[in-house]
Amino acid sequence: MNPDLGIVIVSWNVRQLLARCLESVYAGLARSSLRGEVWVVDNASTDGSVELVRQRFPQAKLISNADNKGFAAANNQALRAMGFDSVSSPRYAMLLNPDTEVTGDALGTLVRFMDETPAAGVCGARLLYADGSFQHSAFGFPTLAQIFLDFFPLNWRLLNSRLNGRYPRRLYERGEPFPIDHPLGAAMLVRREAIAQVGLLDEGFRIYVEEIDWCMRIKRSGWQVYCVPGAQVIHHEAQSTRQVRPQMIVALWRSRFYLFEKHYSPAFRWVARRLVRAGMRAEARRAQAAHRRGELQAEQLEALLAAYREVASL
Repeated sequence: MNPDLGIVIVSWNVRQLLARCLESVYAGLARSSLRGEVWVVDNASTDGSVELVRQRFPQAKLISNADNKGFAAANNQALRAMGFDSVSSPRYAMLLNPDTEVTGDALGTLVRFMDETPAAGVCGARLLYADGSFQHSAFGFPTLAQIFLDFFPLNWRLLNSRLNGRYPRRLYERGEPFPIDHPLGAAMLVRREAIAQVGLLDEGFRIYVEEIDWCMRIKRSGWQVYCVPGAQVIHHEAQSTRQVRPQMIVALWRSRFYLFEKHYSPAFRWVARRLVRAGMRAEARRAQAAHRRGELQAEQLEALLAAYREVASL
């Protein structure tokens, strides 16, 4: 029989977090009694991550890339190896970040929800920070209001509102699954039939936004998307990408502009680019002020300013 669940963890230079993630995954699989297989795709780490997996987790299936192929392409390597581009694959695919820790019976909770909800093509877990505090786990698809609030946060209430693509905390606290546009890709379960219908991740997204595009395609094909608060996953958040922050600013907006080209109108794209250019000017002013206060070194400032200029020119 095919496994119930194929879990893909794409990792880059987060060796200790990866170890904790894998420990939690195997404990979660044992607790749930699911038939599962775990794939680790290492994107050319230099911190001993590959050796860690081979030595401590020999049961994991490992793909060790000689170069960093990007997040979407690396996930697709494992998804193809499991047969998600054919008919002989696990019933569900789970994308899991290496800076996560599965708690309790989160894996079983997600699979049971999908089994009981045949209209659902995707579901996501409830994410928590390491201290157990609330973390937004589900979001609305990008809007012009969200772009504006990225750069000009007028009020904390707006930042946590539906205007900024956030769902109310009361929905999470109620504990019942609720419909959303997309979960954060840090812990995301996808039905085999939905993947068969829309295809794998778009490798045009090197990093960021690929889960939004996937959910857009899946929802437009008639499937529903949910957040399942009963499945809780600790998310340490951005542990890989913060190592190269200026490059990631450019990568984020390159991916967002690609998403806009695929799914949004010319009028939306025209306004979005102008909002982003204004936002980059605002970010540059903030960085310069931080430098004057001694919070940024000169080389850090120059790297950020170069990133802002590059984004403005995209």
